[in-house]
Amino acid sequence: MSTTWARRLYSLVFYLLSPLVWWRVWREWVPTHSRLERLGFVPETGGRPCLWLHAASFGEVVTATPLIRALLDDFPAHALVVTTMTRTGAERVQAIFGDRVRHHFLPLDYPLATRRFVARLDPQLAIVAETELWPNLLAACRRRRVPVVIVNGRLGASTYRFYRRFAALSRGMLTSIAWIGAKSPEDAERFTALGASAGRVTVTGALKFDLALDEGLADASETLRLSWGKRFVWIAGSTHAGEDEQVLAAHAQLRHHDPTALLILVPRHPQRFEAVETLCRERGESVVRFSENPSVNSAATVLLGDTMGDLMRLYGCADVAFVGGSLVPIGGHNLLEPAALGVPVVSGPHLESLREIAESLAEHQARLEVADADALAQVLIALHDDNERRLGLGAAGRAVVAANRGALARTRERIARVMHQK
Repeated sequence: MSTTWARRLYSLVFYLLSPLVWWRVWREWVPTHSRLERLGFVPETGGRPCLWLHAASFGEVVTATPLIRALLDDFPAHALVVTTMTRTGAERVQAIFGDRVRHHFLPLDYPLATRRFVARLDPQLAIVAETELWPNLLAACRRRRVPVVIVNGRLGASTYRFYRRFAALSRGMLTSIAWIGAKSPEDAERFTALGASAGRVTVTGALKFDLALDEGLADASETLRLSWGKRFVWIAGSTHAGEDEQVLAAHAQLRHHDPTALLILVPRHPQRFEAVETLCRERGESVVRFSENPSVNSAATVLLGDTMGDLMRLYGCADVAFVGGSLVPIGGHNLLEPAALGVPVVSGPHLESLREIAESLAEHQARLEVADADALAQVLIALHDDNERRLGLGAAGRAVVAANRGALARTRERIARVMHQK
């Protein structure tokens, strides 16, 4: 099948699925934005040349933050537009950048909506963070001669198999990409196998290694931690359903060893805050919500992280960090955030989304892996009792992050080159 007919068939299926699609995105909205943005109705950029960066959700926004700051410095004459698919991503963009960038929700991948969106923005360059590829959106960019680059590009095994099932559609998308900055050699090979030109794919490394630590972060974490008194504190960050139960079971075992131990539990999705608080109380824990009382009284056994944008500050308060999405088959979340702060990293085995990073940390004795709640409890108790080992794990993680920085510089250089060729 030709790439054109593959895209037409895809568009037909997308139209047929419209009720399901609209149901899914209806909640991904903030009051300052019109829902018509999902159909490409966005304001024009007012005559200024425009750069457009897409970061699908909260995690991608966090990863892309150093690059967004670099683009603001490198192209001060350009308006920078950042799009997201999710509400949490939109809120994170606003919290970090305010009016320094313009935010819109990405239009749904209808042919007319994507053409309208690209025509109104008229960007000189489109930048896609990681790998959210939409056939009609890329076709609209190609029609308007807008070069597209992929940064921090990754193709996990399951994503790669998915794209291979639709080879004609994938080939049509990737052959039009001006440049791909792949996270690893394996990602680069998968992009080229799907149809990307090998000469347009560069292994840059992971942008996550270049994460920027806000000034005053360490002091803010230390102040918060001191207000809790002398107690062992561990954090479970970005947890999912089915994982919270295991975390709480491990915490119960740890508290049997040390009744004063405090767990900071931070669910990945804000819509789960209430359910997780209820679960904690059902398990007999004394819960304090961070949004209500960050000081934490001595009777509290669980601090529920129920705010957005505070995860790094809370990681900095912990003696040990468990990173979620890894005891359940999600693929894992950002292991480098606690590592960059020198906090020992523990994870489950499900790390398909960041295998390279996970292996690098493990290779340098900077990550411990556990299979279940009992194993997690054993690791927590061991690290609780061994201060030297705990400090060594934290130092090793910080060293791995420092040694692998550089993806941001390589990405900036290639973006500048594409812009020069425009």
